[in-house]
Amino acid sequence: MKLKQNIKNITLLIAGILILNWVSSLVFKRFDLTKDKRYTLSEASKNTLATVDSPIIVDVFLKGTAAPEFKRLKEETEQLLASFTTYNQNVRYEFINPLEDEEDAQAIAQQLASMGLTAAQVEVKQNGKTNTEVVYPWALATYQEKTVRIPLLKNQLGATTEDRVSASIQNLEYAFADGFSKLSTPKRRKVAVLKGNGELDDRYVADFFASLKEYYFIAPFTLDSVASNPQKTLNDIAQYDLLVIAQPSEAFSEQEKYVLDQFTMQGGSSLWLLDATQTELDTVSGKTFAVPRDLNLSDFFFKYGLRINRNLVKDIYAAPITLATGSERESQYSSYPWFYHPLSSSANNHPIVTNIEGVKFEYASSIDTLNNGIDKTILLSSSPVTKLVGLPAAIDFDKEIPENLRVVNEGPDPNAFPDGEQTLAVLLEGSFTSVYKNRVKPVQFAGDKTESSVTKMVVISDGNIIKNQLNGNRPLELGFDKFTSSFYGNKEFLLNTVNYLLDDSGLINIRTKEIAIPFLDVQKASKERTQWQVLNLVLPLGLLLIFGVGFTYFRKKKYAK
Repeated sequence: MKLKQNIKNITLLIAGILILNWVSSLVFKRFDLTKDKRYTLSEASKNTLATVDSPIIVDVFLKGTAAPEFKRLKEETEQLLASFTTYNQNVRYEFINPLEDEEDAQAIAQQLASMGLTAAQVEVKQNGKTNTEVVYPWALATYQEKTVRIPLLKNQLGATTEDRVSASIQNLEYAFADGFSKLSTPKRRKVAVLKGNGELDDRYVADFFASLKEYYFIAPFTLDSVASNPQKTLNDIAQYDLLVIAQPSEAFSEQEKYVLDQFTMQGGSSLWLLDATQTELDTVSGKTFAVPRDLNLSDFFFKYGLRINRNLVKDIYAAPITLATGSERESQYSSYPWFYHPLSSSANNHPIVTNIEGVKFEYASSIDTLNNGIDKTILLSSSPVTKLVGLPAAIDFDKEIPENLRVVNEGPDPNAFPDGEQTLAVLLEGSFTSVYKNRVKPVQFAGDKTESSVTKMVVISDGNIIKNQLNGNRPLELGFDKFTSSFYGNKEFLLNTVNYLLDDSGLINIRTKEIAIPFLDVQKASKERTQWQVLNLVLPLGLLLIFGVGFTYFRKKKYAK
């Protein structure tokens, strides 16, 4: 009878386990107990993954690395991709060591370089020895015969490898979600690049707009037909979602301003990159003079709630300038501190500027914001050690360079840089009031508006931040300085800006997600290696020995009788 009861209980137990497994296969739930919710995907990521209806293959080139920081990057990448796969099983991934075949390593490295996958060299310290390792912190995602590169490592000036990897881990979810969005989401938004008012030549904005084409439709647009057919001009520009005005040098007419104003009134977003100054060389004295540039936009922006001042910002925290000494073949290039090139790195937690490299400005002006009901967010500003230079101003390199070197070496005099932080880039959001409200209209438009729907605008007081350098006639990547081999955050900042102005999926907001990354202190670990080995090996064995001796003793004592 007892045997039958035992068999019955075992049968019920097995049946219960089988039923539990079947139910768990139908209802799957993950619980993220981490404080920073690092394993919880954002809604924007989930929305992007929901559009993936066929296999998306991800190859990650982080297999085989011995560097502890990159091992952490690999682990975090694997955890993230596992979360993606859990949500959508069409996401499939594999970790690859691209240089595993040592015989063809050089050819493979050249092939990867031709694909734009640059290597990172890192130092690996093990047992007191330091070796150099080549790592490819990239992933390739392929979907329906289309492939995109996904960068896993962020460039940061002067940062340690740990800091770079930490920043990269913060950016991982956005990097993959952004890459998947490029593959699975068809382009819908249209971007107009304004031409006809002396804007930058195409070759100087080639790299930025080539990158932007991966997200949006790009087309040039001129205001030349305003004089002959203003209504058609407005109708045409209204077909675009964003207008980019990159460093215009010719003043805007009232008719052109009215068209741009009505574009905003109809809900269009805009990105303004403006120079309030221009530099001119005096051939007599050999000096460079900075003078105001009048674009006839003062009343335009004043109505929207800001003013670009006619001055120059000198900032101690600045990018260097490279100058040539000597002549022709004997020329030598040297870098010097140049305070007219502010280097801005915002502590703001806004998704546009979160976790980006310093943005390089050249001869920027300060921006004042006015109280008019429009929400304003300071995206980038100068450091607190700043001086404003009124215009016109003479810029004498022979005097400025030695003085800058002295300030860098000896430290700045607070009285010489008294003006504090100055706004260089500002985001405006809200319902704008027309510049021409209660004013005589330059032209008549059918259905003109005096109040806009909720829209966005970004104004930057320097047009050079969108300007890429050239190697001969070939555009270099925006943000790369060929003279110092430094990468600045200009491209990432502008891409984030455009994505924020046009993003209706909230994808850009993933960038604000904070993840706490604990790293091993390599020096401390090496110094205390022996004691931790003893603690981890000898202590457990010692405790086991004590337990065994004690157990034997008490067992003998108990049963000795």
